Amino acid sequence: MKKFLMVVEENGRGFSAYSPDLDGCVATGTSREEVEKAMIEAVRIHIEGMKKEGYNIPEPKSYSKIIEVMV
Repeated sequence: MKKFLMVVEENGRGFSAYSPDLDGCVATGTSREEVEKAMIEAVRIHIEGMKKEGYNIPEPKSYSKIIEVMV
């Protein structure tokens, strides 16, 4: 099992998500819950397709960090 970073963004019409370590793997939804579920399924299908085509599954390298800046 591998853990991949999922980035979720609100875009005014709903939410979108992607994983920086899995090029082209994206999902959309009308709520946070919906986009998170959709992204988990998208990652599963993406990795399944990579395995089927003989590609190596990338090692997760991305991480997140909240920073504080004075504005």
